[in-house]
Amino acid sequence: MIAEDEEVIARRVARLTTDILGPAATVRIAGSIDDAREAVAEVAPDVLVLDLNLEGRDGFDLLRDPALRACPTVVVSAHTDRALEAFELGIRDFVPKPFGRERLEIALRRALEFAPRRPRLFGVRDGGETRFVAIADIVYVRGAGPHSELVLTRGRVVRDDRLLDRIQQLLPARFERIHKSFLVDVRHIERLIAQEGSRYAVRLADGTLLPVGRTRVRALRMRWNA
Repeated sequence: MIAEDEEVIARRVARLTTDILGPAATVRIAGSIDDAREAVAEVAPDVLVLDLNLEGRDGFDLLRDPALRACPTVVVSAHTDRALEAFELGIRDFVPKPFGRERLEIALRRALEFAPRRPRLFGVRDGGETRFVAIADIVYVRGAGPHSELVLTRGRVVRDDRLLDRIQQLLPARFERIHKSFLVDVRHIERLIAQEGSRYAVRLADGTLLPVGRTRVRALRMRWNA
């Protein structure tokens, strides 16, 4: 995740990051504090590359947000006089501008050393607040009118203010849309069951039964048997 308001620099950092980490790396760019806060809360990136001046606002505002400080951060800035302050806020490295590929690579590798120690997280929005849950704990997601409900391991349920379509865009590909109202981690599916009236359902490992839309049965079979 790159938080940088100068488009030329943002594109360069994105290109170098992809070159360093490989084409499988997903790089997202935010040009403002608000966009960056929203993006970090949604996807909980492995690394945040942060400029200190985002459209005239202080990039450190992101690091002062308790919900976002868990994200390993690399600051890229010409304001080297603020390096000590940055480290006091818990960043992993400070890269002075201008910089080259080698220096950025050192910083990214250093930050990534911390990423595997924390679970992959998903930012849940509820009533204007964001809290994180481990993606591995999400069993399925249920659409509930204008919001969604994430059903976690051990039966815990947390509410998210976003529609199921948006949740699907943010979760990994292993979450399959089996019904207009249900999105499920296929790793929890134990059996596909044919019911009366040409209806189908899946049984999860914990015994939960979820409906499967008729138009989604074939895709689910192909995905589940892959």
